[in-house]
Amino acid sequence: MQSLVRIMISLIIGGLLLAACGQSNPTVTEEPAAPATAAVATDEPMQVMVSILPQKYFVERVGGDRVKVDVMVGPGASPATYEPKPEQLTALSQAKAYFSIGVPFEQAWLERIQSANPAMLLVDTTAGIERMPMGAGGRNRDPHIWLSPTLVKIQAQTIAEALARIDPEHATAYQSRLDGFIADIDALDASIRKTLEGVSQRKFMVFHPSWGYFARDYGLEQIPIEIGGQEPSAAELAALIERARAEQIKVIFAQPQFSTRAAETIASQIGGEVLLINPLNPDWLGNLQTVAETFARVMK
Repeated sequence: MQSLVRIMISLIIGGLLLAACGQSNPTVTEEPAAPATAAVATDEPMQVMVSILPQKYFVERVGGDRVKVDVMVGPGASPATYEPKPEQLTALSQAKAYFSIGVPFEQAWLERIQSANPAMLLVDTTAGIERMPMGAGGRNRDPHIWLSPTLVKIQAQTIAEALARIDPEHATAYQSRLDGFIADIDALDASIRKTLEGVSQRKFMVFHPSWGYFARDYGLEQIPIEIGGQEPSAAELAALIERARAEQIKVIFAQPQFSTRAAETIASQIGGEVLLINPLNPDWLGNLQTVAETFARVMK
């Protein structure tokens, strides 16, 4: 009888030990898995959206690999007349932030962009910037603030603050990248000033008045052919031809997003040429340096 009792006790203890061993294995495999999943989620870049290509450059310079930037107005399109595609509005549902810049299409679409994702942070990168009047009577404000290195420094600061607000864990990294970007902007500014310092002709004629802030920064004067999307009338075109002759202008600047017809008409009448410069070039830093060198070459 005692032998039977000893055997039963041994079986019970063995069963308990086996049960304990069976429960320990899932604990060992599950504990490391939770931190690994969290790390993947943390390391995923934030989806953000901007209006125009130069802004993509700005946000990527500040955000680095922490951001994935989509652009509303792609290559070849004009922010004056653009209408967002349905798939872009759908993509907004995944965006953490939208960076606006005051281009014309935003006036009609910004409210709908926000309503596509009410939880998305809407960032006004014109904050802290006094925009110049544009057009007759000064009713409209010039949106081309991305073509002034001085004003881009303000925009970059706004971008850094917004990214830090969404992702405070990486605020120090955003500030470090901002400092590097501002150093590059200061170097660009100094280079442009040096490039243009020997230019005696300070006036240039351009189809679309994109370059007002650039001209203001560097002591130049742009003479626009069209304002507010309207091509010049026959009388206005004749006046522009006479002014180009009087100012000894030989190059008419145009941009890829607009018709060059009026620019070519003026150029043919003054024995000049049309050159394309693109204010929406995605390589913002290199583009402004190239534009300055082009101005210096044709305005010397």
